[in-house]
Amino acid sequence: MKPFRDRESDNQYQQTLGKIYNNGRKVRPIQGDESRMILGGQLRYNLKNGFPLITDRDISGSPFKQALGEHIGFLNGARTQADLEKFGCKWWKDWVSPKKCADFGLPPGDLGDGSYGAAWTAFPTKEGQPFDQIENVIKQIKWRPYLRTHRITPWIPQYAIQHDELRRKVVVAPCHGDIHIMVYPNDKEFDVHHIQRSGDFPVGVPFNMIQYAAFGLMLEKILDYRFNEIVYTFSDHHIYERQYSHVEELLKREPRRLPTVTLNVKRENIKDYRLEDFELTDYEPHPAMRIPTPL
Repeated sequence: MKPFRDRESDNQYQQTLGKIYNNGRKVRPIQGDESRMILGGQLRYNLKNGFPLITDRDISGSPFKQALGEHIGFLNGARTQADLEKFGCKWWKDWVSPKKCADFGLPPGDLGDGSYGAAWTAFPTKEGQPFDQIENVIKQIKWRPYLRTHRITPWIPQYAIQHDELRRKVVVAPCHGDIHIMVYPNDKEFDVHHIQRSGDFPVGVPFNMIQYAAFGLMLEKILDYRFNEIVYTFSDHHIYERQYSHVEELLKREPRRLPTVTLNVKRENIKDYRLEDFELTDYEPHPAMRIPTPL
């Protein structure tokens, strides 16, 4: 990364937030609130200019750590509230209440067969042997880095689709977690493209940005390649009505330079990383803001 003083301020996130707020289509999703949404959008971050942790509001401390803990938990196959708490993430409890889990035929605290950890590390197969995408994609990169098929998906259709004859087997159909890794062996570099089905842009998306940039940092250590760029592509990215006033305030705040996130240790297995391995510095955000989001 460039020295902090040499980095350019970044307003990509704020610009997209403004575009949704000012030009988004008004819809009424299942959560009940009116919302404004745009179909299709993209942010691109060269890691030389800093780590993509938004500066429009302060999300350091517990939010930053829980985002890392959730992602590391999913890399390790976590699929329950208890599993996630072992990795430092507590924020799923409202989504895995006894009532919500019962709606999908799941025991309390269980995210379900179609959740991120289950899909990434135990994807169902015709042969009946669960497939670990994380482990095998990393093996493939090391074996044939030039392939264009280094891809991971959380989407298991038979568990994520629901209608009157089919019961969904996941409390929240995966919103993020579709990852495409492009490797350039001649340059010893790689890029990460994260594709997001649905994004609560004021609340969820900043945490997802942390997670997949952190994934790139872990992969950098595992592969001994330089992590060059992360690209985030959003399908349905939206703002809920109860967030409008908060967004109006965020849009008034001037852009600032992105911080530094350092991964201080090299581990042999990506699943062995823990949130305490990451260090955040050079973070100079605007004041924190608590923004509501519907369940």
